[in-house]
Amino acid sequence: MRSLYLNLLTAGALLLSLSYPVKPVQASPDRSYALLQSHDGFEVRAPDGRVVFDYVTKRPTNIGLTAPSAGYFHPVETPSSEAVTNVAPDDHPHHRGIFLGFLNSEFQTPVDQSSDSPQPPGELFDIHRADFWAWGFFAPRENRVIQNRDVHLLHADSKHAQLEIHNDWLVEGQKMLEETDRVNVSERDGVYVIDLAYRLAPLYDYIIWKTAFGGFAVQGIKYGDWYYSAPWGKVTFPEPYYSNAESDWPSEPWYDYTVRLQSDRKTVGVAVLDHPLNPPTRWHNTVWLLNPCISSYRPVTIHPGAPLILRYRVVVHDGPPPTNLLQELSEQWDGMQGDPFATN
Repeated sequence: MRSLYLNLLTAGALLLSLSYPVKPVQASPDRSYALLQSHDGFEVRAPDGRVVFDYVTKRPTNIGLTAPSAGYFHPVETPSSEAVTNVAPDDHPHHRGIFLGFLNSEFQTPVDQSSDSPQPPGELFDIHRADFWAWGFFAPRENRVIQNRDVHLLHADSKHAQLEIHNDWLVEGQKMLEETDRVNVSERDGVYVIDLAYRLAPLYDYIIWKTAFGGFAVQGIKYGDWYYSAPWGKVTFPEPYYSNAESDWPSEPWYDYTVRLQSDRKTVGVAVLDHPLNPPTRWHNTVWLLNPCISSYRPVTIHPGAPLILRYRVVVHDGPPPTNLLQELSEQWDGMQGDPFATN
């Protein structure tokens, strides 16, 4: 039955590929993690067939999502197959599962100064404002699109899977930045561990202005009794405010969001583990969001030829926060100092 099930999934993936111009889906042998095509992108399945997450490459049009981009993980499920992420919640319809985007940013493209006519002194450049977080309050979000190019399964076995994702960041149809993601998936001690490395390589100077939130985020499911926790216990900090970066929560190795679901009263949660090689970070954890914000202290500039690499470990769990395990996984994560994009 297992082989028949996989054959049916593979046949369905091939049929879907006829209407979606991507490279053929790469599936792992039996009893391995697998990458399979889904309705709006791809899903990763554990060796026993459980869905770990979907990666959405094609923006859904029927869920109330106001962001013009896809390129996010949802649903992300616990080992017991409960979804912990949310997309397009009614109060923040631009939020989308696990995603990355900056809301107050600009690209600076050089102006051609080769003309023989008199030129003003100094370098001239045009400014292209962009909000890839997709709120649209600080900068334009329309025609600012993160467009998926491809998703590859690099390796899979019974213990883990490794994916590579390529996205282009477009402003009014012009490519401004190339995003490459490495995703490692495994199950350990009853939790899913998803290691994410983002390589952001702009074609032009890219300035991310100081903001209280933005960047990498996990939008948790909100329907139920919820709380945040840190290595030292439940968090009682005041709620951070969108216009005041100093109101963000202090840097910690990790924060966790846990909720007792209104639907079936099960308790599930998700933690984000920061990495010491990331820029200095404060956390904008509010509206059921985990958001380690690298622009909370100061603006961040990324130059062509000097990509920014961001690293986050996401731990998805059933039950209350597994604090001891999170500490162990955090210390292990901190010790992983190599280049996540190095060729194996």
